[in-house]
Amino acid sequence: MDLGTGSGIIAMILLYRWQDRIGEVLGIELQPGLAELAEKNLQVNGFSRYGRVIYGDIKEIDKMIGAESYDKIVCNPPFYRPGAGRSSSNPEAEQARHQVLATVEDFLRAAAFAVKNGGEVAFIYPAERLCEFIISAGKYRLEVKKIQFIYSYPHTTASARLVLIQCLKNGGGGTDILSPFYIYGEKNGEYSKEMQDLYTPNIKLSS
Repeated sequence: MDLGTGSGIIAMILLYRWQDRIGEVLGIELQPGLAELAEKNLQVNGFSRYGRVIYGDIKEIDKMIGAESYDKIVCNPPFYRPGAGRSSSNPEAEQARHQVLATVEDFLRAAAFAVKNGGEVAFIYPAERLCEFIISAGKYRLEVKKIQFIYSYPHTTASARLVLIQCLKNGGGGTDILSPFYIYGEKNGEYSKEMQDLYTPNIKLSS
């Protein structure tokens, strides 16, 4: 399940890379225009057999699906609190980036409801707010098991802006800090090998 699927890009990437392993990807999206676009994108790209979109509010997820009915949950939630970050005059973009309609706790609560016991929940979130995320996730029995910081390129003194977080429902203690992920091989350079690998279907990832 992709919570807050937006235009459906994450769902399509999952199906492009691992279609042979996935029974279904369900996207949930509150903004009607984006929900319609996500559904259309799945159709145009030939994924409508394996993917579908529900127009609905993740805060009412119990009205849309059964509890603990999905193996894995992915989520790229709105990052910014209202009034923070770069604002947009486009209402859809503003609501997708800012926590206007739902907070990260709302997304974590929905993920905990939907995922099976022992199932995986993966979020991308601002690195500077990692501590806040871990505390909130713990409230919903989502134990952080893997953390990977994302940088633009190696040998930079800039702090990581984003972090990938893998949680397991009732996963117990112990957290692995993975090697940094670099988007580019060097400043102003080409994509790193790890980034290029993400465009290859069914490649076996080290992490």
